[in-house]
Amino acid sequence: MPSQSDDDEQKDVQPQHKGQGVSRRGFLVGAGLTTAGASIVESGLARQAEAAEQSAAANKIIQPGMIAMALQVNGQPHRFTADLRTTLLDALREKIGLTGCKKGCDHGQCGACTLHVDSRRVLSCLTLAVSAQGKQVTTVEGLAKGDTLHPMQQAFIDHDAFQCGYCTPGQIMSAVAMVNEGHASTDEEIREQMSGNLCRCAAYPNIVAAVNQAKSQMRRI
Repeated sequence: MPSQSDDDEQKDVQPQHKGQGVSRRGFLVGAGLTTAGASIVESGLARQAEAAEQSAAANKIIQPGMIAMALQVNGQPHRFTADLRTTLLDALREKIGLTGCKKGCDHGQCGACTLHVDSRRVLSCLTLAVSAQGKQVTTVEGLAKGDTLHPMQQAFIDHDAFQCGYCTPGQIMSAVAMVNEGHASTDEEIREQMSGNLCRCAAYPNIVAAVNQAKSQMRRI
């Protein structure tokens, strides 16, 4: 029969089982780690998404046939994206907002779209905008100096060298280049040199008179 001492020894060697529940401290520590882990994952995903968006924006491909262009017009730089086949006329009117150049025939036969590229008269409806990059483009809007009209502009007003006015910007740009080229010595030469600019209102005699007035003033500038 076991003695009292034997019972005490058995009690001493028996493992003492602790409670299996989670302590308050352990719960708080675990919850904190879980929250921190979730925050790290969320922030990591957010950074990845932001990096992906930036990468997509940086690697955005211009559509086939489109090109980034830079034009110097009336002394001001202009940047835009346009179809590679865009004419200088359409680029000025639709991309830059300069509507002085008029689209008449769109075949280079009426002269309404005339402007200057590096001081030479050019039919902008037949000129690709991309070919004018790196050159100085001047439109009728760039002739005046502030509120002071160019002598040719003023001469057209003084001599009523227009009626509807649609062809007038091209007429003026051709006339300015013609005088600067030294091809306005006589009325006959003026008519010949201006023959590429059509006026449906038939203001030709007044146009010749305007050129004769302006050429003497332009020589003094």
